[in-house]
Amino acid sequence: MPTAITPQGALYYAGHVPTTVSYPPLVLVHGAGGSHLDWPPDLRRLAGMRVIALDLPGHGRSPGPGRADTAAYAQDVIALLDALDIPRAIIAGHSMGGAIAQQTALGWPDRVAGLVLIATGSKLPVDPALPQRVIDEREQAVAWITEWAWSADSPVELRALGQQRLLEMPPEVLRGDYLACQAFDVRGRLEQISAPVLVIGASEDRMVRPKFSATLAEQIPGAQLVMIEGAGHMLPLEQPQAVAAAVQAWLGGQTW
Repeated sequence: MPTAITPQGALYYAGHVPTTVSYPPLVLVHGAGGSHLDWPPDLRRLAGMRVIALDLPGHGRSPGPGRADTAAYAQDVIALLDALDIPRAIIAGHSMGGAIAQQTALGWPDRVAGLVLIATGSKLPVDPALPQRVIDEREQAVAWITEWAWSADSPVELRALGQQRLLEMPPEVLRGDYLACQAFDVRGRLEQISAPVLVIGASEDRMVRPKFSATLAEQIPGAQLVMIEGAGHMLPLEQPQAVAAAVQAWLGGQTW
């Protein structure tokens, strides 16, 4: 997996460059406690576009401490674009990654060609006790997160793998992610987002309920909403083909 050396530290990423490019590059930003592995091949190899799935600092194979602020993670995304000499990109984010994508669009609008906001909101509902629980009651907290993150019909092996990956995360990094989610709130700034936006929600999402996706689509000018039926919070892994099809259809309907 390639490494980008930035002033903020090294960032690992999985990259795909097709023979023919029809769209701006796409950067995939994972959620709390995740990595580039939260994006299955269906999304990492979308037709007609360069796709970059990064590991945020302290996640996956990226070294260094994590952040406790989504705006700080957004700076890492911009640092990655700079290191890869990408002037503008579509930023796709899942959950906390969606918060980071919004921060990127608000802080650096000239660098964002579009947004894909998946299972996220303009404010994220996080149990106030969760950040400390991942330190004090790690296994119980991770089991609770896993229970709520997946739909009832998701494959058992996928849920088990997701739980194992969370347990492998440094607890202080996971705690920082949930603190960042707690602090995130751009409800009063959504009208400032000027890039084209696709919002993808999941009908069975119990962590970031569908109403959060609906609110994003209502308040961001020109945003489109797609609801994936039967999926839970981890919808990119649960229903990758449906998510990829929604993204591909949205891409084809825009003028880039």
